[in-house]
Amino acid sequence: MAQPKTIYLDYAAATPLDAHVAKAMQPYFSERFYNPSATYLAAKAVQHDLMQARSRVAYWLGARDSEIVFTAGGSEANNLALHGVMSSYPGGNLVVSAIEHDSVLAPAKIYPHKLTRVTRDGRIDLKHLQRSIDDKTVLVSIMYANNEIGTIQPLKEITTLVKSIRTKRQKQGNTRPLYVHTDACQAAAYLDLHVNRLGVDLMTLNGGKIYGPKQSGALYIKTGTTITPQILGGGQERGLRSGTENVVGCIGLAAALDLVQGRRVEETKRLAKLQTTFTELLTSKLPNCTINGSLKHRLPNNVHVTLAGQDNERLMMQLDEQGIQCAVGSACSASNDEPSHVLMAIGLTEAEAQASLRFSFGHTTKAADIRRTVITLANSL
Repeated sequence: MAQPKTIYLDYAAATPLDAHVAKAMQPYFSERFYNPSATYLAAKAVQHDLMQARSRVAYWLGARDSEIVFTAGGSEANNLALHGVMSSYPGGNLVVSAIEHDSVLAPAKIYPHKLTRVTRDGRIDLKHLQRSIDDKTVLVSIMYANNEIGTIQPLKEITTLVKSIRTKRQKQGNTRPLYVHTDACQAAAYLDLHVNRLGVDLMTLNGGKIYGPKQSGALYIKTGTTITPQILGGGQERGLRSGTENVVGCIGLAAALDLVQGRRVEETKRLAKLQTTFTELLTSKLPNCTINGSLKHRLPNNVHVTLAGQDNERLMMQLDEQGIQCAVGSACSASNDEPSHVLMAIGLTEAEAQASLRFSFGHTTKAADIRRTVITLANSL
């Protein structure tokens, strides 16, 4: 008996390497393998290609080439942002949202920090954020869009608030800086990344979430932002991230960003229709189903549901046996038996959190996949 077609609905965890991205990367595995810091002509040509990749990333962010630092993925970029700023300002503190990725929450714990609340739909409570920022705060880190429930944050409102606090500080003679960092790993395929329009000082990108290679990433650092390097050595990346550059990964990240930003509007519309179809089918066939997160301010490829009284691990495995792959939470903490900190932060109980599933769509997702998934899920209850 033929096995049913596999339906992959965990694009928030990992995306397949796009064929066009792979083609762009291929020469740098073999004939263009040179260390870009070497001085002979072939190496200088690779250095030129690396700078072109940096320029492409900067283009989509509306940034200067010199403001882009390549990293080995989103987690390293987040760590560089937090450790880099906080170690530059002893005695300072930082504010992070309660629903950040663990690669923000874990380094934040090393320093004096505050968690700012979110509302039931996963959006930042701006009044609580304002109260959380004090005269010693040097960094605010709020993710652009959440990796579990897909909620998009009011980033421009957040940076406008921070700007007003900066102005007040200056009038009071407080010269301590106040930077805003955003983890845009999940947002990069679907949202505007222009850093000046958003008003951010630091932004994290991750190639593995946008059809690029895993362990490729970048951190945008606005000119004038003080960062202490965390990896020392040969002084690559303007001394902010030493080590021979992963040229093939940098080329892949730039190609992937070109891909997703180039077709962002079209793909967002397509996925939003699938999202609407999925949520309508779920709520009609599964009356005890609750959609978590904001329905209005949400990534177009995310549907996060709670199925009251169910065991999400059992449901996930049953779906997997039927060729449907989804998630019970963040892939980075899937082995943790603790309920999701994101779901707890939006007010779910432990039982509700452990009855929740995340479905995330991508380039291969079709309407037929959505219908089959809902039918299979309904038959599993």
